Amino acid sequence: LGRRKLFFITLLLYVGATAATAFSFSVWSFMLFRFLTGMGIGGEYTAINSTIQEFTPARYRGWVDLTINGTFWLGAALGAVGSIVLLDPLWVGAELGWRLCFGIGAVLGLLVLLMRLWLPESPRWLLIHGQSAQATKIVEQIEADLQRRGHVLPAVTSKPLRLHVRDHTPLGEVAKTLLVTFRQRSLVGLTLLTAQAFFYNAIFFTYALVLTDFYDVPAERVGWYVLPLALGNFCGPLLLGRLFDVVGRRIMISLTYGLSGVLLAISGYLFQQGLLDVTQQAIAWMVIFFFASAAASSAYLTVAETFPLEIRALAIAVFYAFGTGLGGMIGPTLFGELIDTGERSNVFIGYLIGAGLMLLAALVQSIWGAAAERKSLEEVARPLSQAGDV
Repeated sequence: LGRRKLFFITLLLYVGATAATAFSFSVWSFMLFRFLTGMGIGGEYTAINSTIQEFTPARYRGWVDLTINGTFWLGAALGAVGSIVLLDPLWVGAELGWRLCFGIGAVLGLLVLLMRLWLPESPRWLLIHGQSAQATKIVEQIEADLQRRGHVLPAVTSKPLRLHVRDHTPLGEVAKTLLVTFRQRSLVGLTLLTAQAFFYNAIFFTYALVLTDFYDVPAERVGWYVLPLALGNFCGPLLLGRLFDVVGRRIMISLTYGLSGVLLAISGYLFQQGLLDVTQQAIAWMVIFFFASAAASSAYLTVAETFPLEIRALAIAVFYAFGTGLGGMIGPTLFGELIDTGERSNVFIGYLIGAGLMLLAALVQSIWGAAAERKSLEEVARPLSQAGDV
């Protein structure tokens, strides 16, 4: 399909399913529409991260990727503000307000869709599929635009590559690449994505339950406590992202995962002992997610840049699916059960599991993580269709 078509298909699915959710007529229809929304979101991660890698200069690739992934939390902040107004009985009320929340989300998706109209197809993808003239045209247009803005383009120093044209990659070659050629990178990618999926889905998405059940926060006021979390989640990738290019991937990914795990264990203990009031708990989570958001974004960065061009999007999709399946489905179910017990000590066990997974991911990354900073994608992972240097 290409990166550009996938960009539109996934967003259209998300917009359509989100809009349909606003008109849910039963719990089963609601679950169906949310399932379809999840498909769109999963596709978005694949489309966005593979495209970012192929358009961004190597020296800025980490920062740009992390920052763009972090903008998800600007949407979360808007959603939190919207819920404060739309769920408040003095304004709209819960019965209609939740439907309006989904409707607004669909409208915002349409605005993003319009913004994507200018985005060209990936020149790398075009080259592999034998459309070299179109790829050259896109690159020349980008270079001309930069020169008009006063940028001086550096001389090309890398050796040219000779590529075989292909219209698909056989599944056997995909399996060999993931399970044999790059098996250590596959282990790293799966571990990073599973750990962050458990961490986020278990902790962030049960955040409201902790506030209402243990701190007696009214449901209509939960949005106020989501705002600082969204702020921490956005600022983390924005402020730390440059270090992933300067200090390096192996150190920064291990550091952010490790700090997230340690801080979660500490705050979990304070929560279990009843030493935090609701404001202090919100501040603690804001600090934790400052590092955790950069860590989670770096997981997508890692998978997107450490596998060959031909299977880049597929690798993201595979590891996202397995990571979400292992961590994202088990986590909320487990935490929901632990919270239902009403015992802080039981919830603390869940926090320790999440912390342990993040620390394990930090260890795996420190041992087998690839040093991809400031390297071209082809240096990090040789294209499967490469015939040799010329």
